[in-house]
Amino acid sequence: MLVAAAIGVGLMAAVDEIVFHQILAWHHFYDRATPAIGLLSDGLLHTAEIVVLVAAGFGFADLRRRGALAPVSAWAGLFLGAGGFQLFDAVVDHKLLRVHQVRYVEDLLPYDLAWSGSGVLLLLVGAVLARRGRREGAPVRGSGR
Repeated sequence: MLVAAAIGVGLMAAVDEIVFHQILAWHHFYDRATPAIGLLSDGLLHTAEIVVLVAAGFGFADLRRRGALAPVSAWAGLFLGAGGFQLFDAVVDHKLLRVHQVRYVEDLLPYDLAWSGSGVLLLLVGAVLARRGRREGAPVRGSGR
């Protein structure tokens, strides 16, 4: 489940960086400096997400090769990682460290609620799948699961 959680973190970081930093241009990873520093911080986030995705991809491939991949647990990990990233970003980056906000608008509350709520929803889906995965047990060796 940890490998899949890392994939979830990397995918959510990619969605955040590509959609909200690049396409919509709502914020940079670090907005408390010059635009050049903001752009640099986005590049560093993008580099980190790619490193995480590649490393987790190798781990995922190894689990499949050994017949040790439990699909439901993998999906659980993916959702838990994505939700964990989203909620961490909402609470730590946006509110505690204030490195950036979701969007710089007068009424930030709807954006904060949607951002945090999506993280909580992803975590709930992951928790339900993790519980289901525990009930179904470990994968059968050689089954390709």
